[in-house]
Amino acid sequence: MPLHHASRIDRAGTHTIIEDLQAIGTGTLLAAIGVTVLSKAGLVTGGIVGVALFLQQLTGISFGVFFAAINLPFYVLAVRKKGWGFTVKTLGSVLLLSALCEAIPFLLRLEKIDVMFAAISGGLLAGVGLLILFRHNASLGGFNILCLYLQEAFGLRAGLTQLALDCLVLLLFAMTTSFYTALISLIATVILNLTLASNHRAGRYTGRSAEQC
Repeated sequence: MPLHHASRIDRAGTHTIIEDLQAIGTGTLLAAIGVTVLSKAGLVTGGIVGVALFLQQLTGISFGVFFAAINLPFYVLAVRKKGWGFTVKTLGSVLLLSALCEAIPFLLRLEKIDVMFAAISGGLLAGVGLLILFRHNASLGGFNILCLYLQEAFGLRAGLTQLALDCLVLLLFAMTTSFYTALISLIATVILNLTLASNHRAGRYTGRSAEQC
């Protein structure tokens, strides 16, 4: 392939700063709506989101506080393995998600929601939101960082690795709630991670952020 042609392809696959900001805003908003739907139905999902939801239901302290705090140790891995660009965008996404999850209940009033619908819609919204972030070299921290690193280093699909870790979180949740609620939460988690596993694979998406070029 001629060098100048390859260069045009490379530029065409590069994300600009504006595109990254738009993607972070969109992806985080979708994920926040998904988390709100799950929380309203008394469900959780896996990962740090699930841990934060579980602690919120256990203590009454806001989701955003737990989510931001639990993510702090994972930024060390993010800087060392993924670089500052990824880490800064992930930190921004985490803080934005925390803020949105605090604001959305005042902006979107859900009086009643069927738990099965909540599991399906919440899982899909959160999964699509994460997918958008992944494709712009960002994440929602926590297990996301570890799973993206394992996919890039060893070819392990991020969605399937995340699903295995999420099941551990759900086992903890199952010890404090009804079997039915835990089972419905598992459905939400599977939907979220299958959305990632089927749409985010190593080498499938070549778009990159400007700072990576």
